[in-house]
Amino acid sequence: MEHKFRCNCPFTSALDILGDKWTLVIIKQMLVEDMETFKDFVESDEAIATNILSTRLKLLEELGIVMKTKRPDNKKTNLYLLTEKGLALTPILVELATWSDSYLRDVHPTIVNGEAMELLRKDKMAFASALEKKYREKLATTMYMR
Repeated sequence: MEHKFRCNCPFTSALDILGDKWTLVIIKQMLVEDMETFKDFVESDEAIATNILSTRLKLLEELGIVMKTKRPDNKKTNLYLLTEKGLALTPILVELATWSDSYLRDVHPTIVNGEAMELLRKDKMAFASALEKKYREKLATTMYMR
């Protein structure tokens, strides 16, 4: 499928793919919250509508950000897993979380605050590396079970 971009600007082109309300949320759910099935996403606190979720997952798969495979123990269930291209978005998600922690707490004081946020504040590169490492281990285990 050919994707239309507004212009040749790399920033705008990235936003054409990642700048909607849901795409980065889905990627964050996969990376941070270990969500991997359609049901996982639908039942999450973010409450994404099924038609939007289907469209976004299909787009992410077409772009090579997510791959769709079958659950090793249940061939009827699709798993959605981040690819290398998807994992490369980790620093962007970490920067968004850092910005939110620094600048949105005054208007949204209930933003999560705990051990993970302390690590993020102390060393965001270590935080990003830990997220990627954990996800790669999960991915290796999932692919090994196939």
